[in-house]
Amino acid sequence: MRFFKHYAPGMIAKHISRLFNGKIHIHGIGEFRFEAGKLIVPSQAEREQYRMIKEINLEVARLRLSY
Repeated sequence: MRFFKHYAPGMIAKHISRLFNGKIHIHGIGEFRFEAGKLIVPSQAEREQYRMIKEINLEVARLRLSY
């Protein structure tokens, strides 16, 4: 599990694309799982979490296109 002190979509996307499966924790926001290189929406997600997950998954897709 990787801990992030603040929400930084670029750093989180790099971590997810490198490891592909695992967990992350963002201070003040919560814990998230990722599988197949994408963040998974938690069962009790809030609107802000949906926005954040979408933004990170788009950043992961951009990273894949750049390689």
